[in-house]
Amino acid sequence: MDNRENAKELLYSGQYTCVLYDGKDYYINKKRGVAPLLEWLDDENDYSAFSAADKVIGRGAAFLYLLMGIRSIYVAVISQPSLDLLTENGVDVVYDELVPAIRNRDNTGFCPIESAVTGIDNPQDALVRIRKRTAELAKG
Repeated sequence: MDNRENAKELLYSGQYTCVLYDGKDYYINKKRGVAPLLEWLDDENDYSAFSAADKVIGRGAAFLYLLMGIRSIYVAVISQPSLDLLTENGVDVVYDELVPAIRNRDNTGFCPIESAVTGIDNPQDALVRIRKRTAELAKG
């Protein structure tokens, strides 16, 4: 079993939302949205040897995985723009369900993070937008 498969197995072994695994070390998280990815990105660890498993990846999360240096991902649900972004940047992605866009948690519209990075192609620019949008969402 490769690292991505092991990460997937860890993902479903608990109530986790995303997992990173490199063959010996792993990081797990139960937080929703892009919060775990922002935390890991802020840790400034080198994640380039890790594979990831995630429940949902929208375009915002895709940019964060690129910034983390992740090269192999399993995801349950991914949006087409996210898949395109990741594969165009050399990330090997395996998914269960491909959707046109990620919906918000209430299913009343599109994911606010995915919407925040619409039209952006640069990961650093996306990070600025993601941080701004998450701060706005935290304020309510």
